[in-house]
Amino acid sequence: MRTLEDLGPAKLTESERDRVRQAADTLFFAEDLGSDAEAREAVSDVTALARHLVDSERWLDESARKLLQDVLATGPLAPVA
Repeated sequence: MRTLEDLGPAKLTESERDRVRQAADTLFFAEDLGSDAEAREAVSDVTALARHLVDSERWLDESARKLLQDVLATGPLAPVA
């Protein structure tokens, strides 16, 4: 959420901000990315959004990667072997 606040409304439309929030919420409550189809869909959607932002030249690749990292960090941790 801090990332969205830092970006401000000028960098993302309201619907884009909602997609990021929804993905982060879904990942936050997911138990396992491997078996949670909803969590995998959330990752896919936010990845597609990041690609769109870069492809449309609205964002730099570095900024989009940071957004993805922040969203993915809300998800379940991979088990340690």
